[in-house]
Amino acid sequence: MDSGNTFDEGRMMQFLGRVTGDAGAAFSAISTVLGGRLGLYQAMAMAGPVTVRQLAEQTGLSARYVNEWLALQVANEYVVEENDTYLLPTENAMVLSNATSPVYLMGLFGMLPSLYASGKTLEQAYRTGDGVDWDEHGAEFFAAAAESFRPGYAAALVSRWLPSISGAVAKLDRGVAVADVGCGYGHTTVLMAKAFPRSRFVGYDPHLPSIVAAQLLAEREGVADRVTFEFAAASALPARTFELITYFDCLHDLGDPLAALVHAERALADDGVCLIIEPNAPARPSEAGTPIERIFYALSPILCLPAALSGGGGPQALGNHAGEAALREIAAQAGLRYWRLAAEGPVSRVYEVRR
Repeated sequence: MDSGNTFDEGRMMQFLGRVTGDAGAAFSAISTVLGGRLGLYQAMAMAGPVTVRQLAEQTGLSARYVNEWLALQVANEYVVEENDTYLLPTENAMVLSNATSPVYLMGLFGMLPSLYASGKTLEQAYRTGDGVDWDEHGAEFFAAAAESFRPGYAAALVSRWLPSISGAVAKLDRGVAVADVGCGYGHTTVLMAKAFPRSRFVGYDPHLPSIVAAQLLAEREGVADRVTFEFAAASALPARTFELITYFDCLHDLGDPLAALVHAERALADDGVCLIIEPNAPARPSEAGTPIERIFYALSPILCLPAALSGGGGPQALGNHAGEAALREIAAQAGLRYWRLAAEGPVSRVYEVRR
């Protein structure tokens, strides 16, 4: 780092380009959200090459607005234009319109309106040191957050993450009790229940509307006979014993992750295991170079840390890039001294944790 104050015009112009690009992406994101909400990407994926008028008719929208929206999509290289017809390439549709795709990102974009709207609340939190609970972002935010995580879980949980945990698949096939802590809308709980019908699953979450949504999902997916969902905080679960306890992208959001893992240690069967999934973000911000890592760092000061502080977090409030060493230390303090990085991908790190 340059410790002096020497002005370098080239360096300024390089930084200006970076910030201008960020600003353009921020403004463009609003139209991306609209494209998902209004069914524009979905209509284009189904239709192939279309004119402005055809797309407007298919979606029931104003042709003038559709024309302007398409101009931005072409400028951003989301959509290809040739001779007044517009095409959403198949590869782009996998990201923008195919909800079953592992690279589908519209859930992530769907979180933005609620986060933008929380600006005043965050300003006050920064001044007082108080937290901002997930509840304060509204129902729309919860649905979008669940949708943003779902594709990655569907692609990796059963096929890669669980097999990476020593002996987990054999036990689940045989039939064990599983606690899914911070289950949210229940996507992870239901995925496991569908794959392992002999096991029994309980999803816990402190957000009642999420519990209701999760129960409805279990009923739709035909696993309600082996899945239940209960309203409970991670550090105040009912006294039960489990062979597998899971934390999917939620440990860093807890006000007291140590208390949660102390409870997990007490609830584990003798040969039980915790499966902890956390963002794959470096602990040192100077090492956050990929777009995914930058997204994690962007979310932490406006969502993850405020959520942890709202739960009474003090020194234990982590943010989403605390790093493996900090997480491992907390687990050890809770009596979970066996720690292994079991699997890793661009988005997630999978930890196997035991006594």
